[in-house]
Amino acid sequence: MSLVEIQRAPRPEDAALLLHPKDNVAVARVPLSPGARLRFGDHEIVVRDEVPAGHKVAVRDIAAGENVVRYGEPIGRARRAISPGQHVHTHNLAFEDAPPQYRLPEHDIPLPERREDAPAFLGYVREDGRVGTRNYIAVAAASNCAAHVVDLVARSFEQAPLPPGVDGVVAFPHGEGCGQTAGPDTELLRRTLAGVLDHPNVSAALLVGLGCEVNQISAYFPDRNLRTERLVGLTIQMSGGTRATVEAARREIHRLLERAAAERRTPAPASRLVLGLNCGGSDSFSGITANPALGLCSDRLARLGGTPVLAETTEVFGAEHLLVRRARNRQVAEKLLGYIESYRRYLSAFGATFDDNPSPGNKYGGLSNILEKSLGAVAKGGSTPLMDAVDYAERILTPGLVFMNTPGYDPVSLAGLAAGGCTVIAFTTGRGSAIGFPTVPVIKIASNSRTFAAMRDNMDVNAGRIADGEATLEEVGEEIFRLLLRVASGERTAAERFGHREFVPWRVGPVM
Repeated sequence: MSLVEIQRAPRPEDAALLLHPKDNVAVARVPLSPGARLRFGDHEIVVRDEVPAGHKVAVRDIAAGENVVRYGEPIGRARRAISPGQHVHTHNLAFEDAPPQYRLPEHDIPLPERREDAPAFLGYVREDGRVGTRNYIAVAAASNCAAHVVDLVARSFEQAPLPPGVDGVVAFPHGEGCGQTAGPDTELLRRTLAGVLDHPNVSAALLVGLGCEVNQISAYFPDRNLRTERLVGLTIQMSGGTRATVEAARREIHRLLERAAAERRTPAPASRLVLGLNCGGSDSFSGITANPALGLCSDRLARLGGTPVLAETTEVFGAEHLLVRRARNRQVAEKLLGYIESYRRYLSAFGATFDDNPSPGNKYGGLSNILEKSLGAVAKGGSTPLMDAVDYAERILTPGLVFMNTPGYDPVSLAGLAAGGCTVIAFTTGRGSAIGFPTVPVIKIASNSRTFAAMRDNMDVNAGRIADGEATLEEVGEEIFRLLLRVASGERTAAERFGHREFVPWRVGPVM
């Protein structure tokens, strides 16, 4: 049974939600006070502690050392005996890093066909067959030494009239590219920058370096000539300094704008969409409302032959067994497990564990540890087979559900998804988030109505209506899918309207 299938839309009178028959905890829909009575079928309990909304309350006796169960899955062990009605959180729930039992697939599921009769959106068909949802000119820095210049270049076009159909000139400044090893760190940065420059949402791009950094711009041009049809390279040292480089960049961009202005939106099936799935500022309701509703949207897209992409390795740990059992074949399952084990080694090199992931805000919102957080987070991926697993910023080519190895840190995860070719990103949040991306629209889905109301200008969808009993998972999933098509056709998201354009590549190595 999938996480999407075990969710239940609550009735308005429900004060706490029992998510699975095996669960020995329920989730408070509203704040609970001592003496309140909760009924689950014929079973009634009396609340003994103050239990904040989104937090867990025991529904039966839990012995010391016994598994605490939510979503029908263990999320840790009781530190001491817990009685019905008591608050269950970090004070009496221990994290346990115990490897689950993996059921590796013995089958080989064929890839889904990209259905041409899928619902349509209006996108930009590129030469390689990919379809963009935006039409930008990108200006990227090869290193931190060029970050200020690319920012000046993009800002110089902010008030300038642009041709119809051109979404803007946007900068990709960052703090990497020099003072680092020329090995895996630089290779990862190059893959990331190459992915955001050669992207379906980018008509053409300019890459600017200082000239002497580790990340040489010549690495992006196969014939050493710093010019292709869609990409131009400049260095500050060869161009004559900051002012001269900005002027040279503006001349190049005016030429590239002519190309972009000639491109037009045309109908394309939803099967050509690549949808990044991310969450940030999660709370306990994320796994009850926003994530499973997005999972239903993901399922629909995958069945059409589109590509939903589940990210955040640190928020798959503890729920990876659910993905392994529905992997396309054993090879895909082992790739996924390989990324998790590699990430474990990466964390241990710094004395960290996966359970360092839940932030103070996550815990305030009711999430006690990474197991509980991950079980809710993977619901974004729905219930269809896992067709592939790819590394950070690797080009996504497979239809159907794909996993990408990324950190859980929001801006770094979004950069990997975008570099892999995601043309829209759906981002669920319980505590609230305002993040965006320079060239990829980011749809914000609030998991509870309080956050939706408090950050109304930053939110696009209120999945909190599910917990309020005002909508079903299916209704909100359909709302997200329809919004996805409108955003892919040009409708602006809240993050776009505010100009959120965060870009942070993944830095994995030492500073030299």
